[in-house]
Amino acid sequence: MPALTIFGRKWLAATDDLVYPGLFELFIRSVWFVLLGIACLRYYDETWKCKIGGGIVRVFFIGELIIILIVIVLSFIMVNQSSRGSITDTYARRFVPPLLTFKILLLLPEIGWNILGTLWVFGDYVKCTEEHYTITVIKSLVLFDWIMTGIALLGLALIFDPLGSLKNPDKILEDSVEHGKVSRIWMRRFKFLWWMRRDENADETFQHISGLLSSLFRGTDLVPSDVVAGCVLLRVRQKRETLELRRLNILDSPQYTVDENEIFTSDIPNWMTLEWAHHYIKLSIASYGWLFVLYQNTCTGCCKLFKRMTCCSCFRNNEQIVLDDNCCLCSLAGVKYLSNLSEDDILLASFRNHLCEIPFCVIADHKASSIVIVIRGSLSLRDLITDIAAASDTFEVNGLPKNSQAHRGMIIGAKVILKQLEQYNILKKAFKKYPNYNLTLTGHSLGAGLAVLLGIMLRPKYPLLRVYAFSTPAGLLSRDAARITESFVFTIGLGDDLVMRLSVDSTENFRTSLLITLQACKLPKYRVVLNGFGYALFGVPDRDLERTWRNNNIINSIPGQLPLLSITNDDNTINHNNHYNNDETIIFQKDLTRRRYSKVRLYNAGRILHIRRLKNYHNNDSIKKNNNDKLYHMRWAQPEDFMELTVMPRMLLDHLPENLESALDTLIKQQDDLPVHLDVV
Repeated sequence: MPALTIFGRKWLAATDDLVYPGLFELFIRSVWFVLLGIACLRYYDETWKCKIGGGIVRVFFIGELIIILIVIVLSFIMVNQSSRGSITDTYARRFVPPLLTFKILLLLPEIGWNILGTLWVFGDYVKCTEEHYTITVIKSLVLFDWIMTGIALLGLALIFDPLGSLKNPDKILEDSVEHGKVSRIWMRRFKFLWWMRRDENADETFQHISGLLSSLFRGTDLVPSDVVAGCVLLRVRQKRETLELRRLNILDSPQYTVDENEIFTSDIPNWMTLEWAHHYIKLSIASYGWLFVLYQNTCTGCCKLFKRMTCCSCFRNNEQIVLDDNCCLCSLAGVKYLSNLSEDDILLASFRNHLCEIPFCVIADHKASSIVIVIRGSLSLRDLITDIAAASDTFEVNGLPKNSQAHRGMIIGAKVILKQLEQYNILKKAFKKYPNYNLTLTGHSLGAGLAVLLGIMLRPKYPLLRVYAFSTPAGLLSRDAARITESFVFTIGLGDDLVMRLSVDSTENFRTSLLITLQACKLPKYRVVLNGFGYALFGVPDRDLERTWRNNNIINSIPGQLPLLSITNDDNTINHNNHYNNDETIIFQKDLTRRRYSKVRLYNAGRILHIRRLKNYHNNDSIKKNNNDKLYHMRWAQPEDFMELTVMPRMLLDHLPENLESALDTLIKQQDDLPVHLDVV
């Protein structure tokens, strides 16, 4: 950070990204220099005895050794230069762009000499002694050089930035012009996904996503490695902030409990229980179908599915409605295996997966005496695009306050599901067959968000419906609308789940914190990334909490707001950095604060039960537990508790449905054997 500038344009790489690639190339080139040097010593005298092409062999040997030696020296200097300075101190790495330019230009003679080697060992232009060691080394070297050349060209293609032109460096484009250019670039990228072009709502969805992404990344000058390093630094900073706030007794620790009786009191509806939540998370997992079966049973998954498949089903008359499954009904087989339902209990199963059209099932749940709509979570690229279409849009439904807002992509998805339910009249048929059953909706992740919105749309007709939502995305509903859902939506989340904190608003705050944190770091990027691997394995040591920053004023007094960070130039070299001095930093931060895509803050929905792990526990003498048992505790949370996007080790693992199911199962088993002393993670 900022982006590397070569050949008159900016690229999606920085001057401090060359340390580890340079070390790798330095090692490989050194090995090949030794091998080629040995081959030259053994074979050079034989070239004078060649019948044809002895000169080609000698030119190849001498030229290749010189090129490799130059690359070794150049790589060593580039690694040394790229490792200097902090992440934003580009002046310390001012020699990297010309060095890299020279190295890229060396590709031309490398390709030329590699052609000579190819003519020697794979053509008829050279007739010399077939010495086994030398011929083997040269063949390997030629093939390796072609691979390295291909990797280099692929690397240039990957870091190519369509907006990196510097033809008019003195001309500052207005926000609207730049925003339009970036949006069109993102639009072309989505259009390149040809398998989505024919999807309904594709153009409109891509247009909104392009506007969102261009607003988030426009003018930030971030490269992918900056995001990786920034996440590592944010983890350290957030941990240091937490420790400091606890030391000052400013941070209020929420009260968790393992006792179900303290959570599910008389004012909580009787259908909101751990047992029913555990029952419906299993159904939500079942909606993932055959892919989840193979994920859990890598070796035996096919055998488990085969028992429940229906061969040549497309030539049979089926009572249940199955949409867009294959001829053997593999997706339906996965649902039956994971849910332990019979075929007659699955009333409708739609596996259509397009933009804003998510697979779902309608089942008769005899255990709960309910007709259940189970909606699948994100499992494909189309689902991911639906998730990213996170702009707020008007959501006018009977029972909601006027001008209520909701997640745009999920509004479209809920309307598509409602249209299919009405098209096949499935709910009317189901309640005609089971007149005493209730209506329940459930889902995980994206499926949870759709279940909430679909439940709101169906509630005027089915006022007693219930929704069990697991790991619901944060940016779902405006606050007043979310408050109304507390009476019929039961939301359950685990630990540091990323998706429960992921919204446009939290992402914009995260972007700003990321940039300011990168500017405050005094370590070089290669050390930050290296430390990140250590943190993942062993945690953050205390010494790194103290030496990572240029200043000590990093405390966030208000979660979700900009950090109270003042940059101080401790190093003299930073004063030479003409790109990121203090004045430009202040202007840059003000621009980020002003430029926000989210106009309305969206929140999580329903009554939220948050579950966390316990680090360790001490049992009394009458309780016997295995050392491998995981203890969990829980509390009722508010949507405001999930407005800040934090970097935590388990933020992705805690979103997985099998981990949430395991936590609920453990919580239920804990109710009879409660530990006396509990230490919170």
